[in-house]
Amino acid sequence: MFSGIIETLGEVTSLNKEKSNLHISIEAAFTNELKIDQSIAHNGVCLTVVDIKGNEYTVTAIDETLNKTNIGLLNIGDKVNLERCMKLGDRLDGHIVQGHVDQTAVCTSVEESNGSWTYTFEYDAAQNNITVEKGSVCVNGVSLTVVNSKDTSFSVCIIPYTHEHTNFQFIKKGTVVNLEFDILGKYISKLMKK
Repeated sequence: MFSGIIETLGEVTSLNKEKSNLHISIEAAFTNELKIDQSIAHNGVCLTVVDIKGNEYTVTAIDETLNKTNIGLLNIGDKVNLERCMKLGDRLDGHIVQGHVDQTAVCTSVEESNGSWTYTFEYDAAQNNITVEKGSVCVNGVSLTVVNSKDTSFSVCIIPYTHEHTNFQFIKKGTVVNLEFDILGKYISKLMKK
């Protein structure tokens, strides 16, 4: 369980294919605090630490993850949003995030607005995910509020702190991002179909 509040940016240091799996090594400021089997959200994707060496740790992504997320698009040197799982009793500063990415979206525009940014994303509505105006959405692991909700797109507004401390600073038109839609919205959507 995560909150969508990014702790730090990590840097991809190696990518190794093994059959259909992808082993990803990441250098992060908190590596010395990690342990094997710990869950960490990478651009919103919950992955398990399988190895730790010095200031780098390794996680493994399988086919399901590679097919539904942007993890398979990573390159060495890319910056990844990182969040360790919540501790029981901590404040929930963002919203309830599972680390189970629903689908990807493409950034269709980035507009700077006198010190803040508005990012617009388009997604495949055929996968039955929805956003609602002023509802929550998780983009690359960042808990955000939806504005301009449409059937196949939505926007989010980014403050300078989020822009500087997440990989939003590298997102531009055409960038593929991970989306995790609000868990309550997903349940309501499913119930409405029955």
